[in-house]
Amino acid sequence: MAWVLLIVAGLLEVGWSVGMKYSEGFTRPVPSLLTGAGIVASMLLLSYAAKTLPIGTAYGVWVGIGAAGAAVLGMLVLGEPVTAARVFFVCLLLVAVVGLKATSGH
Repeated sequence: MAWVLLIVAGLLEVGWSVGMKYSEGFTRPVPSLLTGAGIVASMLLLSYAAKTLPIGTAYGVWVGIGAAGAAVLGMLVLGEPVTAARVFFVCLLLVAVVGLKATSGH
């Protein structure tokens, strides 16, 4: 169950990180509230997952999902440049996330 919570926390991190872009510096009320709620929910789920999982693994996976997801959404939705190097490094992030899970012992 901790892994499910951690994956959901990572997906929420993707949501709130992209939400910051839409909040325009927290000047738009609805995107700002949704971003804030996403931050709180993501952190809570991370903390629940970290009760069972090693913190290095939990935090690393959470950050990896968030960073890779934000980068992919940035390229697909926000018009950020799609280059071979960016795609390669996002893939490296995903390999690191899988590696952390595979070596966590859980």
